[in-house]
Amino acid sequence: MSATRALWWGIAFSAAFTALIAWLGDLNLRGWQLAPDRPGMWYEWQLLEPSFWSRFTAWGGYVLHQVAFWAVIAYAQKQRYTYSASIRPINAIALGVNAAFILLHLAQTHFFYDGLAQDVPEWTAQWSVILLLILILIMENPRRGLFFGAKVGALAEPARIARKYHGYYFAWASIYTFWYHPMEWTSGHLMGFLYMFFLLLQGSLFFTRAHTNRYWTIVIEVMVLIHGVMVAVMNASDNWQMFGFGLAGIFVVTQAHGLGLRPWLRWAIAGIYVALIVGYYSSAGWANFPVVLRILVGEYVAVPILAMLILLIAWPFRRRIA
Repeated sequence: MSATRALWWGIAFSAAFTALIAWLGDLNLRGWQLAPDRPGMWYEWQLLEPSFWSRFTAWGGYVLHQVAFWAVIAYAQKQRYTYSASIRPINAIALGVNAAFILLHLAQTHFFYDGLAQDVPEWTAQWSVILLLILILIMENPRRGLFFGAKVGALAEPARIARKYHGYYFAWASIYTFWYHPMEWTSGHLMGFLYMFFLLLQGSLFFTRAHTNRYWTIVIEVMVLIHGVMVAVMNASDNWQMFGFGLAGIFVVTQAHGLGLRPWLRWAIAGIYVALIVGYYSSAGWANFPVVLRILVGEYVAVPILAMLILLIAWPFRRRIA
């Protein structure tokens, strides 16, 4: 099967399964007794009285999923494949592994409910994905640059290392976050699981041309914007501007420059972005504007830090990864 066809079938499966989560959740997830809300950062979708089996099934499913997919990646890397227009048997195995554990997690939610959230803080799941997105900025720098198409030469070596080994981190970030949440049917959960399905699909199509399709990969990057705004609105939070304008700013500054758009169109997008910010804050007041910079500036500050960390981790193994 061609990789493009597999990608489309994977997208269809992801959408259909997200709809299934919503349908089954409405039927069966209303009776669980959840822990009461607490002040501060608190993930409320966890049992008030967790059991041995709720923990065992969540952690057991996560560990089995993680080890299985890491094993698939390790096998594929040892084969030294080149990028192909068609999927290989190992891609089919990867797709099957992820589909099986998606089904398992759905069953686990309905029989035992809890995810990993019962035992680990919410910021771990959030930061696993944040670092994933920052890693993409580093990896894509040689192709699309970091600031309005301008490439940062110092990121060339970290990008090379990350491209070679990123699959292991991406697999951890997506699978850990996937098992962190029960398969609830709120709008935020549904968008989050659709995003996780896309990440698992992307990871399964390694060494195929679909894996590097710039339009598909930009969908994965931009979905974070939609999910972030949706969750903020759902929680009646005033931080939707931080996610909306902040993540949109990263698209304007970096991501839009990898799509092959004409220069005038890229600058038109930038102009529209600035006009939207000026229009909104001129009406709402500029006191809250600094929240936009938390993500917009924060991710670019994090890029050199993560790049240096990659070099430090790789230093003892420099001969092996040369």
